[in-house]
Amino acid sequence: MASLRLPVLRHLAHLAAAGVIASALGSAPTFAADPFSEAQKEALDAAIRDYILKHPEVIVESLNAMQQRQEAAEKQQQRLALAQLQAEIVANPNDPVLGNPDGDVTVVEFFDYQCGYCKRMVEPVMQLLKQDPNVRWVMKEFPILGPASVTAARASVAARSQGAYREFHIALMGFRGRLSDETVFQTAREVGLDIGKLKADMAAPETEKTIRDATMLARTLGVNGTPAFIIGDEILPGAVGLDTLVQQIEAARKG
Repeated sequence: MASLRLPVLRHLAHLAAAGVIASALGSAPTFAADPFSEAQKEALDAAIRDYILKHPEVIVESLNAMQQRQEAAEKQQQRLALAQLQAEIVANPNDPVLGNPDGDVTVVEFFDYQCGYCKRMVEPVMQLLKQDPNVRWVMKEFPILGPASVTAARASVAARSQGAYREFHIALMGFRGRLSDETVFQTAREVGLDIGKLKADMAAPETEKTIRDATMLARTLGVNGTPAFIIGDEILPGAVGLDTLVQQIEAARKG
């Protein structure tokens, strides 16, 4: 967690300590219409400082409570957004789909072709799709790691028109080293894509819209990194592992 700046921390300390001091005195803190005098402010500062020095755990407890409230509020906002945007999340016709297009459970994955954790997830995802033929896997291109990621995402979406999305996706994820435009097109050649057609399809408005829609959706849902998975009403950030994916899919299936 990023550290709080000193003025904010001092303000929290004042609030926390003042509340505890007031509680100890048997009354809630009140705020007079007139501001404190300088002498009163100095006395309050001294009392707060003395209390904090004797009870530093108050600050930790206050910060933990604040963080928990923020996380709970963010989780609630995510759940509301998931419910409201369900059609866009699982049924955007422009999104590539792996697995069973008519599967009874849909998993949505946000990914970037330069993300090492995304690359790590390819093998378990393919294993899962092989062992569970009723999973529909929606791919959301979310290129956040630089210009080469954008090129790779455009090329990947464009490869659909040549019926080679899956093969190209796996090949790009299998590339080791830093991607460049050259390596993206070289990988496309290796899987048998027509480069001229690929470049033309990459420039198509539909390709741009697919990536833009996925990016805007990720931002709305609070997805700030890759990989991230949506299963039912849960967002799972990071390389969560095969067992976790299987458990969440089964829970969604029962639900």
